[in-house]
Amino acid sequence: MEEATYRGTVYPWQCDHVGHMNIMWYVGKFDEANWNMFARLGLTPSYLRQSGRGMAGVQQNITYKRELFAGDIVDVRSRLLELREKSIRFVHEMRNAETGEIAATCEITAVHLDRQAHKSMPFEDAIREVAARQLAAEPATV
Repeated sequence: MEEATYRGTVYPWQCDHVGHMNIMWYVGKFDEANWNMFARLGLTPSYLRQSGRGMAGVQQNITYKRELFAGDIVDVRSRLLELREKSIRFVHEMRNAETGEIAATCEITAVHLDRQAHKSMPFEDAIREVAARQLAAEPATV
């Protein structure tokens, strides 16, 4: 896994009646990691605004392994798994930063799209090149 794509804290208001972080907040923290992952590939906010492109998640699979509680510090690291013509697949690993234990993993498939036409679009060559370098640098296993 690379450097962190998200780092934050679990707040008391993010916890449910059982006392642990509610699943909606896992999804939210993974979503924030998405945008940092995209930026690493060149899919920065300015690129998306200027090009009229966007990214849309089409599949998300979350595995919960350990509970997180109010005050826990969360660290998410992300890795690109696959690049296709119009889509990418990547995984996030959420850890309790203090203990190092994996709290959850999230595998996502996202599609590159034209925001006006609402249709998928091929990635630009520059983005494909950055993604190819990341794929070559990462181990193949999840």
